[in-house]
Amino acid sequence: MGRSRLPSVVMRRPRAAALTTAVAVVTAALLTAPTAHATPTTPATGAATVVPIQVTGDPATRFNLVILGDGYRAGELATFRRHVDHHLNVLWTLEPFRSYRNYLNVYAVEVPSPESGVDCDPGLDAPRRDTPLGMGFWGGCDPASVQRLLTVDGAAATRYADLVPGTTTDNRQILAVANSPTYGGAGGSLATVSGGNALSALITPHELGHSLGGLDDEYDYYQRGVRGGPYRGGEPESIHHTLLTEREMAEQQRKWWRWLGEPSESGGVIGRYEGGRYSGTGVWRPSEHSLMKTLGYYFDQVSRERLTQRIAAKTRILQDGTPNDRPVGADRVLWVRTLHPLSHELDVTWAVDGTPVPTAHSRGLDLRALDLSPGRHTVTATVVDPTEFVRDPAIRSSAALTQVRRWTVDTALTTPPAPTPVAFTHTTPRNAPVGATDVVYADTTHPNDRVPRVTWALDGRPVANPGNDRDLDLKDVPLTPGRHTLTATVRDPAAAASAETVAWTVDATGPATRHELSPPLLTVRRPGAPPEYIMNGPFTMSLTARDDSPGYVVREFRTDGDGWYHYFGWPTDPGAPFRFTADGTEIDGLVYGKLGRPRLSPWDDVPPGYGRHTIDYRAIDPAGNVGGIGRFVVTLLPEPPTCTTTVTGRHEGPLTVAAGTTCLTGATVNGPVTVGPGAALVATDATVTGPVLGSGARVVQLLRSTVRGPVRIAGTTEDVTIVGGRVRGPLELTGNATGDRAATVAGTAVTGPLSCSGNVPAPTSLHAPSTVTGPATGQCATFDRP
Repeated sequence: MGRSRLPSVVMRRPRAAALTTAVAVVTAALLTAPTAHATPTTPATGAATVVPIQVTGDPATRFNLVILGDGYRAGELATFRRHVDHHLNVLWTLEPFRSYRNYLNVYAVEVPSPESGVDCDPGLDAPRRDTPLGMGFWGGCDPASVQRLLTVDGAAATRYADLVPGTTTDNRQILAVANSPTYGGAGGSLATVSGGNALSALITPHELGHSLGGLDDEYDYYQRGVRGGPYRGGEPESIHHTLLTEREMAEQQRKWWRWLGEPSESGGVIGRYEGGRYSGTGVWRPSEHSLMKTLGYYFDQVSRERLTQRIAAKTRILQDGTPNDRPVGADRVLWVRTLHPLSHELDVTWAVDGTPVPTAHSRGLDLRALDLSPGRHTVTATVVDPTEFVRDPAIRSSAALTQVRRWTVDTALTTPPAPTPVAFTHTTPRNAPVGATDVVYADTTHPNDRVPRVTWALDGRPVANPGNDRDLDLKDVPLTPGRHTLTATVRDPAAAASAETVAWTVDATGPATRHELSPPLLTVRRPGAPPEYIMNGPFTMSLTARDDSPGYVVREFRTDGDGWYHYFGWPTDPGAPFRFTADGTEIDGLVYGKLGRPRLSPWDDVPPGYGRHTIDYRAIDPAGNVGGIGRFVVTLLPEPPTCTTTVTGRHEGPLTVAAGTTCLTGATVNGPVTVGPGAALVATDATVTGPVLGSGARVVQLLRSTVRGPVRIAGTTEDVTIVGGRVRGPLELTGNATGDRAATVAGTAVTGPLSCSGNVPAPTSLHAPSTVTGPATGQCATFDRP
């Protein structure tokens, strides 16, 4: 591994574009492990460049995320910047990181590496690389470890992070990013992640769940593909694992009892799901698939509450205020300065001798207006975060979410003059557009004899903002799509001509998203309804998004109303489409793309995903705008049986299928087709001139095919599927007993009558009406109606 040597340091100003401020099933198979301290072999050289990406305040008063790159040569630092942009834009879509983004400063440390890549990537026989941070897979090239355990030289990482002024081990989180397409990462005192894997941006929040939130893994295995054994311990200390039943949690008011029965932010309902802490049975978690179990979904409420507490505890929601180390006079203004969540305002309440003073959450209190009685009084300002992410009163009242400042006010004291110019001091960053639902803030100086007023305007028109005028919630401002100019102006009440104005660009246009599927058997489009597709086997979905701002646009989808899931392409190729199947695709011991109820691990016993499903999709742009939801409906049918005989081209004369499976693939048959007992016919994009007759067949499938003659199918034992295409003659289904799978007639043009009788189960149209020129009767009487 490369030796780490502290090089010269270059500070670079923030860039607006190069590094912007900014969900089918993937199971999080990463590990929480202590940081590996690699043994250096050769010195690494190069100049480190500290790049401020998002700076919202003094590092001493913020939680600081320091991102280090390893294995990026000088010519590859642009790749590092793209990886950072991708990781951050994904992180900002996930609560609570989105709401508390303003609590964070983010810095990247660019360190050119002598060699490209990291150690033991992808295997133990891969070369050792000379890199500044000595990162390596297999737990630092340990044969007894696992490939995905990505470690870093902790001492080197700390030295490089120390290059960011004002950050310390107490107020920062280090994230080391390896220049690698291999899946891997680790939590612990430092978080690590591979930069270029399809899932890498999802590894980052999972590892921050460990390192920042102290959260445990929720998956039911340690080694991929091998289910963990029964849990043998007592009640876990973990806040999101338990041995208690839901009733016991509620009665004892323990663990996540306050959230029971709530729709989970990660999909499903908060309840009790077996498996976690690497055990397959005997221990339970709150959600079926939160981000601490399955990469791609959101944090559930239990994890979100803990992370909200931990993020807030890394800073102070009451940032500053009028000094209170000695009594103050009653002839002045008291003030406090708070933090500013992106999604809501903090509550500030004032009280005198315990009696509340109505101020509509103003950050300043003019004592002169209170006409205090002579003597001493106690004035308090209480700052509370009212976030709905927290339900535990102990967390709400903790110093993380509630802080109080007290003053002794002595009416006998006179406040000496202290000339203070009125100006802005801290604002929402202005080097990138703000989103249409953000809370924008503008803090001012604090004269002791007056309260500066802040007024807001949108495109030059005043915006009413009663109460706390330092924050403006854009959710309360009607915005038309497009870009707008938002201004805040502070005026000095003592000097009307004195004013300062700052401006932001408001991006009020969400990203546009479109879907593209692999070719279906049939597409059904109705006015005012989403498109419907019929597939007979695995299919792929690509999601593309377009936005008017630079930076990575996050795409998401959900199936049948389950949790939103991050679209990342395919695990082995971020540029490939996502692949849906009835049972999912197993890759390296994990299951991906199971349609319907998710299947996370190979041993999960869930029904196959055949049938009708609704898939929603959307995108989130770098400004945080959530685009409109697109939707399509897909019906998945089982794949056709394997062909034993395939006919293409032209066939003259009768065709009899007596045994096996005959496939007519783009074929033209001039003559009758007969399917005998136990045999199977699959006609795809075929043309038959003559009748198609089936008696006692195993399978008859006419897929986008044309039959110039009658079709009579009787006594079939497994499947009858007629989708798309045309039948120029009568179509009859009689006495087919096909088990769990109903005979299907969907989207077919029938020139003649359609009759169905005695079929068990009754046939289905898959919500795709056929056109029938003759009468539709029996079990198919409604198949010609939408």
